[in-house]
Amino acid sequence: MHEAMVAENIIESILSQVPSKKGRVVRVVISCGQMNALNDEAMEFAFEAAAEGTICKGAKLKIKHIPLKAKCKTCGKKFDYDLYEPQCPRCGKSDFDIGEDAPLLLEEIEFEVH
Repeated sequence: MHEAMVAENIIESILSQVPSKKGRVVRVVISCGQMNALNDEAMEFAFEAAAEGTICKGAKLKIKHIPLKAKCKTCGKKFDYDLYEPQCPRCGKSDFDIGEDAPLLLEEIEFEVH
């Protein structure tokens, strides 16, 4: 379960960026590409466990999934790649180029000062 390692890294990153320890993190937003294969439920569970005992305890985690982009070699259509239907939505062909996957990013940290 790589979600546990990802969650620990997110918590470490947050703790290194918060202005002080006199408050708490209330919301965290991350984004990740489709090929990162993060499972939302597993990620939320891992984040909650990693946050225990830190100023992140109780923070809400929002995960934005960024789809892979593809371009059909037959008709030129650009589209969001679907892992479960790997074909061009216009011509139905399965001959396409896939773009670079989006990295995992820590986008937002909402901090509440006491």
